[in-house]
Amino acid sequence: MFKYILPTILIGVAVAGFFIWTDPIYKDISLKREKISSYNEALDNSKALEAERDKLTQKYNSFDVESLSKLQKLLPDNVDNIRLILEVEKIATPYGMALKNVKYDTDSTAGVVPTQSGNTGGENIAQKNYGIWNLEFSTQGTYSNFINFVKDLENNLRIVDISSVQFSSDTTQGLNSSLAESYRYDFKIKTYWLKN
Repeated sequence: MFKYILPTILIGVAVAGFFIWTDPIYKDISLKREKISSYNEALDNSKALEAERDKLTQKYNSFDVESLSKLQKLLPDNVDNIRLILEVEKIATPYGMALKNVKYDTDSTAGVVPTQSGNTGGENIAQKNYGIWNLEFSTQGTYSNFINFVKDLENNLRIVDISSVQFSSDTTQGLNSSLAESYRYDFKIKTYWLKN
């Protein structure tokens, strides 16, 4: 009977030693291996991203400066409201159509567009990668100058959408005046800019 007690005690000590010392060390090693694996994966991803960044940088540097300038003007990375107003003024000046009553929104939530939610039927606010900037102004001129101004505005490199135009005749001018065919035009336009 005593000959079975010693081996049983030794087996019990071995099992207890396994659960007290060996098993926690084994679990700790397993956790560290998982961390090492995730770090290696992150390192591989960062190397792939660096390679992609270098490729895109090389492609960006291959563009000529004039094309990059045109692209920046087409869709700038900030609102640049003063430059847009000056640009519209420059387009209107050859037709003698000075900008008046210039108004624009200063709302910081420009570019937040409400979209319908498919699940609840309510409205959710979705963030877009671009902002929308609204501008209103009035000008005055003949109808033919108005048509030419709108064409030039349409052909301008900066993306501009005309939301609305309201026409009204200028009743303060007499019929014999040289501006008898002059009309007042109230424009509402919007332009876009990329968010960072």
